[in-house]
Amino acid sequence: MQRFLLLTVLLSGLCTHPLLAQTREEKVRNDKQKVEAAGYWIYGDLPKAFAEAKQTGKPIVAVLRCLPCEECVKLDDDLIDADARVKPLLEQFVRVRIVSTNGLDLSLFQFDTDQSFTVFLLNADGTIYGRFGTRSSRKEWIGDVSVDGLAKALQGALALHKAYPGNKSELAGKRGPAPEFATPEKFPSLASRYKSTLDYEGKVAQSCIHCHQIGDATRQLIFSRKEPLPESILFPYPHPKSIGLILDPKEMATVTSVDPQSPAEQAGFKAGDSIRKLNGQPLLSMADVQWVLQQASPDGAEVQAKVLRDGKPVDLTLKLEKGWRQRDDIAWRASSWELRRMGLGGIFSEALPDEDRQKWKLPVDSTALLVKHVGQYAPHDLAHKAGVQKGDIIVAINSRTDLLRETDVLADRIRNRKPGEKLELSILRDGKKQSVTIVFP
Repeated sequence: MQRFLLLTVLLSGLCTHPLLAQTREEKVRNDKQKVEAAGYWIYGDLPKAFAEAKQTGKPIVAVLRCLPCEECVKLDDDLIDADARVKPLLEQFVRVRIVSTNGLDLSLFQFDTDQSFTVFLLNADGTIYGRFGTRSSRKEWIGDVSVDGLAKALQGALALHKAYPGNKSELAGKRGPAPEFATPEKFPSLASRYKSTLDYEGKVAQSCIHCHQIGDATRQLIFSRKEPLPESILFPYPHPKSIGLILDPKEMATVTSVDPQSPAEQAGFKAGDSIRKLNGQPLLSMADVQWVLQQASPDGAEVQAKVLRDGKPVDLTLKLEKGWRQRDDIAWRASSWELRRMGLGGIFSEALPDEDRQKWKLPVDSTALLVKHVGQYAPHDLAHKAGVQKGDIIVAINSRTDLLRETDVLADRIRNRKPGEKLELSILRDGKKQSVTIVFP
């Protein structure tokens, strides 16, 4: 419970939305009452949504919304309240709202489980037109999603639906391989605690499987098998900006800028390009770009792109070298808290600001991570027990000084951690260098 409360605080940032005054239990029950009373959305009943779609011939918009997380609450409120930009579009869909993943078909709903707001646009036969919902920060979502972007995705899905089934073959890649477990509650780490439905007769909030728990359960399963964590799970759903593609959140997949010396620049992408297809798949949003990147091999891959530039079609090849996923940032993710426990004993840190580097005369190309929080409760308290304090500056980890981001540290620690090891940290505290040893079980 302490872990969840801390995660909620970290993820909610400085948001002052009225929902924060409610308990988790109240949020879940009030959301159900509000949405069902409005009658605009089918609430939590996917079979009903698919049946209605088959009967009416409409496509489906399915919204997965993690209620305790407040990052996308403004966008979600706009959506639920039928914002003027999307209302006429939503009315052309069968609309279903999903607030838990209990019983969720994981062969169909495959997505970045660290998101708190995800939209699936579907045909009644289960064909996926596209996904919507991207996040790359604990506190901000404006650069990743927008109501305008959602409207564009809905428009694109309607166009694909109109052309269906003539375009069915190019949509086939939007569905992934069959998962090991059909639904979340079948994972070994979740099976004893959760059922396939929410318990509205009891403590409904405690009966809910949150999206990020699917990712947690996946990693726990791999660790239990004593297997290395694959890059595709350690660095899931790479953000387009990790390969140098800065996309407009108000459009489906339009380039606003390209980072110098990035894979995107080397491929020939330019500002203003409208990316129409990646590896043959039509794109409705930034999340669709992430889906294609997720399927690309971490050992290197070539992704074919079709763009529209100044009204003319252009073909590009994005070449991803081995280790390309490591350019992405995973430190913002809810799942990173468990990685911090396993690799750093519960330390949460951020890169030291440049002005503070100068103050302490630290090189720009060496480790300098400011400790923002240290876990106080087991099992996240090993660093606290060792004496690490908020405000410490980590300048070396097991003598390594080349880990510049917290993401780099997490990845290195998870790859190289050993049972019973001792982690040596060199820290600056009040300008004085000290050594701290964290002992792992």
